[in-house]
Amino acid sequence: MISVSRYPPQEPFSPAAQAYHDHVMKLGADVVAGEDVPYGKDPYQRLLIYRAAGPNNRVLAFLHGGGWTNGYKEWMAFMAPALTGAGITFVSIGYRLAPGHVFPLGLEDCADGLMATRALTECAPLFVGGHSAGGHYASLLAVRDAWWRRRSLPANPLRGCLPISGAYNFGPGSGLSSRPRFLGTGDAERAASPMIDITDRTPFLISYGEHDFPHLIIQANMMHAALQAAGTSVEVLVLPGCDHFESSYVAGQAAGIWPTHASSFMTQLSE
Repeated sequence: MISVSRYPPQEPFSPAAQAYHDHVMKLGADVVAGEDVPYGKDPYQRLLIYRAAGPNNRVLAFLHGGGWTNGYKEWMAFMAPALTGAGITFVSIGYRLAPGHVFPLGLEDCADGLMATRALTECAPLFVGGHSAGGHYASLLAVRDAWWRRRSLPANPLRGCLPISGAYNFGPGSGLSSRPRFLGTGDAERAASPMIDITDRTPFLISYGEHDFPHLIIQANMMHAALQAAGTSVEVLVLPGCDHFESSYVAGQAAGIWPTHASSFMTQLSE
């Protein structure tokens, strides 16, 4: 049984976040626990690894959502069976949350978690994805090679990025009604916006729900255009009938639209 009882308290869940938490924990209730591996000292700095049977030739590291202030790596456990069944090793990365840890600390955790994933999976082709806030962090790591130079890598190690219902722009024109708390009080909007200053051409599969939050649909289309302008290969997948939360649920449906497209995307980029 997957449990999140050992974590320090988070910000109180909104009703929508509570409903999401309850649903994904129910979806993952029968998933056999993965390897729980630390990459840092904080309880949130841990990986949950589900290894695919057979040759380990594709790895998807995934970052949970939660508005940068909520969430657990265990939320994403429900996705593992559909992906490991397709021959993909699945890793859910935990990271420290705002408001106690503001930008870029959560993002730095995600980069460190990816480095640990890379080492633990023997440098197999590595992909990153995430839902909502996790899709934002995944995208930012895919478009900026500075995170990898800081870690003494000669190049970005990511073969591709698969954000679901992510955020790609902050500040004026973002469509956000208020400043996200993870940005803290500094001038961080530009640095935190993946669609600005694209310095690496990691291929993207951008997904969002047909009935997602309107500003995220607009941002996804803006990100698509920005990636194309930067010479990056990008595909867009609209998830039929899905709202923001349902776009996460379909990512765990065996032989469903998202796992099928994700597997094909990763296969093409692993050859």
